[in-house]
Amino acid sequence: MANRRILGIDPGSKVTGYGIVELTDKARVCYIASGCIRSGSGAFMVRLGEIYRGVVAVIDEYEPSELAIEDVFVSKNVASALKLGQAKGVAIAAAISRDLPTFEYSPRKVKKSLVGNGSASKGQVQHMVKAILSLQKSPPTDASDALAIGICHVNTSHS
Repeated sequence: MANRRILGIDPGSKVTGYGIVELTDKARVCYIASGCIRSGSGAFMVRLGEIYRGVVAVIDEYEPSELAIEDVFVSKNVASALKLGQAKGVAIAAAISRDLPTFEYSPRKVKKSLVGNGSASKGQVQHMVKAILSLQKSPPTDASDALAIGICHVNTSHS
């Protein structure tokens, strides 16, 4: 079985987190990279272009074989949910432009996969990401969430 490299994306209209993990042929999940694509505070359409270009740049640099992205959570603010949906859409478009198979996971599914509880806190998720990937310190929240999405994909598609 060849190594699988997964790009996890936590979409955001201002900050989009990314995390890259690799499932080795020994069924071990390894940290490759993580970070944030900051799209600034300009016009929304311009920020969408920055997210698209940022995701394409990450794909071109790290050459993942799959993309896992968090589904949009609709709370009280519908306008925010719509913007998140558009940010998610351009990230998916970037993946499709590079022929990456793309998978979606709900926030509850990601939390349950890592922590065992679909209502886990961000702090609990960060702690588990750090532990699973044997990191010295926790990545920033958006990057940690993206790594969690990648780990969730590995756990879901590997089992």
